[in-house]
Amino acid sequence: MQATAYTYDPDSRTGQVLLDDGTPVPFDAAAFDAGGLRLLRPGQRVRVEMEGEGEDRRITLVTLHTF
Repeated sequence: MQATAYTYDPDSRTGQVLLDDGTPVPFDAAAFDAGGLRLLRPGQRVRVEMEGEGEDRRITLVTLHTF
């Protein structure tokens, strides 16, 4: 699934992405680390993998979107 980086805290390696429908979804350090990224800038297009549904939905991977 694609999204747009919305916030990112380099100290905690956590943040939020905006799904294409505008829904903000937070990610934790484990999801950020799983993607092998070192930095994320707001506005960057990213690919995310998620598990769960509704309020239990969580991001398990954040990586850069490549074409």
